[in-house]
Amino acid sequence: MSRFLLTGVATLDIINTVETYPPEDAEVRASASRIASGGNAANTALVLASLDHEAHLCAVLADDLFAAKLRERLEQRGVDVRHCPQKTGATPVSYITSSAATGSRTIVHYRDLPELELSDFNHIPLDEYDWLHFEGRHVPVFAQMIRYARSCLRDQPISVEIEKPRRGMERLFPYADVLIFSRAFALAYQYNTAAELLAALRSMAPEATLVCTWGEEGAWALAPGYRRLNDCIHVPACDFGPVRDTVGAGDTFNAGLIRALAGGLSLESALSHANRLAGIKVSRIGLV
Repeated sequence: MSRFLLTGVATLDIINTVETYPPEDAEVRASASRIASGGNAANTALVLASLDHEAHLCAVLADDLFAAKLRERLEQRGVDVRHCPQKTGATPVSYITSSAATGSRTIVHYRDLPELELSDFNHIPLDEYDWLHFEGRHVPVFAQMIRYARSCLRDQPISVEIEKPRRGMERLFPYADVLIFSRAFALAYQYNTAAELLAALRSMAPEATLVCTWGEEGAWALAPGYRRLNDCIHVPACDFGPVRDTVGAGDTFNAGLIRALAGGLSLESALSHANRLAGIKVSRIGLV
């Protein structure tokens, strides 16, 4: 059993399922509605905890009633929240519309809560963890945190999720052992394939394992020491039936990938394991 520290955000998700995604200015009835915990780091921690690993979360929690319920849910699912600072503000909320016809989701996110600061992080006994995972966000501070983590660790790996294009994100690349990119990030920078993105970014992280997910087409990776487009490893997605819910699929993939790599699996096997978990997740409603 590995011990993971996940650093990022925790949110409240309000998820409405509709038969088909509505056009602008329409009024439709939801076929289902549920409230769940969310946020990339929190979701990844939940998946790891469900797989019997020790998952600790570092994310700001608000001082309102929603945060109390969010903390309770995470703890009930086995996530350790001792390193989650409480700050004045409102619990971030993601309003998610999920289409039953396609399984796709559209998210409107509201946030009025301070971000993590270095002082929230640098008291954590980092050397007690087998693996550290960070969301790529709030770049100036997260770069400080990742640099600090690198200075404290012996040989424990650091992974960083690069989901959205944010200014200065490349500052995080040199400190990561594993960089996980999304299709949305690749397309935002006009890369048409995962392999193109990974080959182009190799010079920014010469020693890191580079990974890019591409939805129903699977995932690609470029191992350390390799830099050409043709060197990329590709593992197809796993199909477990109709797509029912894609909320949290990327977070589930991340959990599967770092779990497999921490367990000593090869890069190709780790991609297969992550794709399998993500495939199971999208075939059913909910995260775990």
